[in-house]
Amino acid sequence: MTTIVKARGAHAADQPVVALDIPRRAPGARDVQIEIAYCGICHSDLHTIRSEWPGTRYPCVPGHEIVGHVSAVGKDVTRFKVGDTVGVGCMVGSCRRCAACAEGLEQYCENGMVGTYNGPTTDAPGHTLGGYSQRIVVDEKFVLHVRHPQDQLAAVAPLLCAGITTYSPLRHWQAGPGKKVGVVGIGGLGHMGIKLAHAMGAHVVAFTTSESKRQQAHALGADEVVNSRDETQMAAHRGSFDFILDTVAAPHVLDAFTALLKRDGTLCLVGAPATPHPSPAVSGLIFGRKSIAGSLIGGIKETQDMLDFCAGHGIVADIELVRADEIETAYERMLRSDVKYRFVIDIATL
Repeated sequence: MTTIVKARGAHAADQPVVALDIPRRAPGARDVQIEIAYCGICHSDLHTIRSEWPGTRYPCVPGHEIVGHVSAVGKDVTRFKVGDTVGVGCMVGSCRRCAACAEGLEQYCENGMVGTYNGPTTDAPGHTLGGYSQRIVVDEKFVLHVRHPQDQLAAVAPLLCAGITTYSPLRHWQAGPGKKVGVVGIGGLGHMGIKLAHAMGAHVVAFTTSESKRQQAHALGADEVVNSRDETQMAAHRGSFDFILDTVAAPHVLDAFTALLKRDGTLCLVGAPATPHPSPAVSGLIFGRKSIAGSLIGGIKETQDMLDFCAGHGIVADIELVRADEIETAYERMLRSDVKYRFVIDIATL
């Protein structure tokens, strides 16, 4: 049995986001049915819906930064009840059998995680439909408790992607007191990286190419701000960083930042440019045992840890709330970096 709900999505790469009616399954024994209140807009949504990344299935309903309230649960659900405030992030399934899943690293599932949208499923239409919709039904394993106040829920939504994308590497490389941490880029990901690294107790240095963002970076929690185009400012920090989180999703020269790492330091990339970065100088890595690494969101347990950490420290994203009929405008503004720092859809306006 299915229910038809309102949504927003596209029928093809060259068609706009429009109102759709989509099916949602009735909750199974271990499913949680969620009435969506807010859904963040991610660059991944734009790339997928316009087929800028390969493999988009249509109709495409994006959205993997979901916050809402439980309206029904299956008979075997134990972790949630009707009325709970919950979230759903980038995954709604994984194999649960491989080594990665066994370690709570479902994002690296060796058999392929199931994305919240555009992932394979037995439900109609054969692929997952995301959070630009009134309702979603998700296995309880992939549902998260949200403990922020109700008046912060819209700003909580981006934590389900931007928050965990930055939290996971900061935790993995042990950002905290006594560590000097850099954050490259002050945008949708970078502003979260600054907030989180500051809350973890690290000495935080924000890197930007725009002097106009200096005050903003300090307000977010940066102890220092460096204009990465200023060679003198960059040279002053040479060989001093334990960890640098690079959030920029455009090709750029990585050597400028690996030169700032201490011996055994790591530059971690979480931005995914459309074309490759220039190849780094190998000697700069060899003569300091330095690393360039990458990181992908986080597992379910770590995502819950991130939400609880943010609730405990009063951390949310800086957002602009938009109506459902403003999604295409939001996409165009995102491409111009004309948002501080994330758009969130008010699902009540569908």
